[in-house]
Amino acid sequence: MKQRLLIIDDEPGIVDITASYFSSQYEVLTAYGGNEALQKLARQPDLILLDVNMPDMDGLTLCRKIREHIICPILFLTARVESADKIIGFQAGADDYIIKPFDLDELGARVAAHLRREQRHRNKTAVRFFDELAIDYSARTVTVAGKPVSLSKREFDIVELLSLNAGQVFDRERIYEAVWGIDGGGSSDTVMEHIRKIRAKLAGYTLHSYIDTVWGCGYRWKV
Repeated sequence: MKQRLLIIDDEPGIVDITASYFSSQYEVLTAYGGNEALQKLARQPDLILLDVNMPDMDGLTLCRKIREHIICPILFLTARVESADKIIGFQAGADDYIIKPFDLDELGARVAAHLRREQRHRNKTAVRFFDELAIDYSARTVTVAGKPVSLSKREFDIVELLSLNAGQVFDRERIYEAVWGIDGGGSSDTVMEHIRKIRAKLAGYTLHSYIDTVWGCGYRWKV
């Protein structure tokens, strides 16, 4: 079965060219605005290409809405090139940032890379236990004493990275590269905020601290 892409852009020319490029390899869904895109989410796309500037609902708002329901990769397609715009995009839940005009072959390579990464996640079946905390890497869930802990996609990615390498120290830059990608374009300071949120969420269920700060070095998962 072909993997499914959802292309969201209010420019018909871009939608047509991009859809035509990917149609031989993937099942392609298209939407020309935010409201239409929300209706297409019922088709469970494996990856979303999303324009930032749209008239009925801007891409940042739409990305946040999508993230309430779907964890698939979201790649922004946009003419915005400022670093601040990129950071806002990543904070909204995007996984990559493609600047218009873009090379279709490069876009295709990035789409394939993100889909491979997602497939690796899905192929993981191990469940690991850390005292009362359990991590299901296949279902991408965390529970404490059987109670589910609600983590965002990025938060789970960080928990996954650290817990699969328990005891190993990761600096912020290495965590950022592993979770956001080497071309993320954001700041490793984002890692601090995500770890703060992870700790706060876990603290609602347990007094045990699972993520250590190694001052001057980074973070590690307690063994």
